[in-house]
Amino acid sequence: MSRRIAVVIFPGFQLLDAAGPIAAFEIAERYVPGAYELWVLSAEGGEVESSSGVSLASDALDERPYDTIMIAGGDGTRSLPELRRIVAWLRRRAPSVRRLASICSGAYLLAEAGLLDGRRATTHWGRSDDFARRYPKVRLDADRIYVRDGEVWSSAGITAGIDLALALIEDDLGAGPARRTAQQLVVHQRRPGGQSQFSALLDSGGVNGRFAELMDWIREHLEEPLTVERLAGQAAMSPRNFARAFRAETGMTPAKAVERLRLEAARARVEGGREPIERVAEASGFSDPERMRRAFLRAYGQPPQALRRAART
Repeated sequence: MSRRIAVVIFPGFQLLDAAGPIAAFEIAERYVPGAYELWVLSAEGGEVESSSGVSLASDALDERPYDTIMIAGGDGTRSLPELRRIVAWLRRRAPSVRRLASICSGAYLLAEAGLLDGRRATTHWGRSDDFARRYPKVRLDADRIYVRDGEVWSSAGITAGIDLALALIEDDLGAGPARRTAQQLVVHQRRPGGQSQFSALLDSGGVNGRFAELMDWIREHLEEPLTVERLAGQAAMSPRNFARAFRAETGMTPAKAVERLRLEAARARVEGGREPIERVAEASGFSDPERMRRAFLRAYGQPPQALRRAART
C-alpha cells in the first residue's frame, strides 16, 4: 500500500524545501514501485508562489488520510494569514497521521500548533534564537542537521530537507533504496542527523566571511593548543571582543568551533585511511583517543572505529 506524503506550502515558501524531498520520494518510488504517493497542499489550493518567484501547483488542505505530513519552510512563516489555517489543520490532523516532519523554519508551524511541546527539534541556525524565545517548551537542538523525536521529525535549513527525506525513506524502505536514491541525487547517502549544520558556516568564515582567514589558519594548526587568547591574537582582537564577535558571526564559541574543525579533520582521516586511531587523535589536536572518542559520540553518535568500519563497508 502506498504511503501518502503531503508536502504543505504557503506563499513565500522556500522552493528547495519542497522540491528536494519531493524529488527524493519520487526517485525512491522508482526503486520500490507503489511505495509513495505525493501531494502538495496549501491553505486554499492553486498556484503558490515561492520566495524565488517560481510557483508550485497545489491542492487545498483536505481530510484525506495521510501517512506523513511535511511542512516546508521559508520567509513566509513570519506572518501570513494562511498560516493560521495551516496551524489549525495540523492540530486537527496530527492524531490521524503516522508521521509529522518540518523542513527549516517549517518547525515554526509545528511549534505553533503545539506539536513540538516537550520534544526535541531543530530548525535553521539563523532562526534558532528567535525560535527558542517564541517556543520555550520545545527542546531546541539547533546544531543538528535533523532530529527525530518519536514520529515527529524536524530538519535544519534547505538542503537538510533532502537529508531528512533520505532518513524517512530508509526508515520506510531500508538502507538499500535510500542508498540508491542518494546515488541518483548525487548526494551523500546519509549525513547523520547529529552532524552539525554549522559546518558550512565555519567553512565560509561566518555569516559575512569575517573569519575565513582565521578558519584556514586553525586548520593548519590543529595539533597545537588553540586558546581563545591565541585565536584573538591571530585575529588582531582582544579576547573578549573576539569571543563576542566570533559567536555572533558563526553561531558558536571559539572553543566549540575548534572542536568542530578537529572533528571534521579527524573523521576524514578515520574514514579515509588506516592509520591508528591514536595517531589520528594526536594529529587532529585531541589530547588522547578517549577524548576524541567522546567528541565523536557527541557529534556523530558513533565512536571513530564504527565510522571507519562503515566507511570500509
